[in-house]
Amino acid sequence: MKKIDATPAGGPAVDAARVELMLGELRLPGIKMVWAELAARADKEGWPAARFLAALTEYEIAERSRRRTARHMSEARLPVGKTIATFDFAAVPMVSKAQVMALTAGDAWLAGGANLLMFGPPGGGKSHLAAAISLALVENGWRVLFMRTTDLVQRLQVSRQELALESAIAKLDKYHLLVLDDLAYVSKDQAETSVLFELIAARYERRSMLITANQPFGEWGKVFPDQAMTLAAIDRLVHHATILEMNVESYRRKTAIERKRGRGRPAKTATIKSSSD
Repeated sequence: MKKIDATPAGGPAVDAARVELMLGELRLPGIKMVWAELAARADKEGWPAARFLAALTEYEIAERSRRRTARHMSEARLPVGKTIATFDFAAVPMVSKAQVMALTAGDAWLAGGANLLMFGPPGGGKSHLAAAISLALVENGWRVLFMRTTDLVQRLQVSRQELALESAIAKLDKYHLLVLDDLAYVSKDQAETSVLFELIAARYERRSMLITANQPFGEWGKVFPDQAMTLAAIDRLVHHATILEMNVESYRRKTAIERKRGRGRPAKTATIKSSSD
């Protein structure tokens, strides 16, 4: 082992400058932010060297974890404000909060490439719950991508036209969970639905998917024009899946009606247009 020369080569200012340079060279930005403050405290309180080093490295590890989570949160593209805390479980009594909290840990299903499927009419909270679970998963260290199904299918279709579909699907492998919101709104176009099927087949038993859909499996013939493709897609999705049925009155519709009642207008005069979840 090479002997380290600990003989001071200059005063405190010179030593501090050297430390700053070396921490930058070693790419330790967390330690670089706090070492001077911790060093002053260590000198004042007489910390042993091991305690000082432990405090520095603990901070660096925590800072790296924080930056990693921030990056993953940015890339996830989650809707703003959709959290477990803001989800109204009372309005969707068939969904167990305990089960949802277990899903947010992720390791029981994401590690095995299992899926999570949510069915129910528009406005029932599917997108909110999908985003809330996704947010919790990112906070727990998993990588997630949340997209409207139509947007992702169009992106994959462009990749196919550029002869790069296989590469585009492979790039999605970095995400432990791929959320496809509003599956039923995909065009019944053979070319578009075939890339969706290829995505489902490619992730089967390897990477997880969370899918929200307004229509039950029996109506998926409206999404996949080919019956064999429909059955094959369903088979792969449900083989290892948790299914949440959220057949409740539209939360948005109910809220709008209650708002109008509060303004003194009878509910029967309100015309509420349903929108996608």
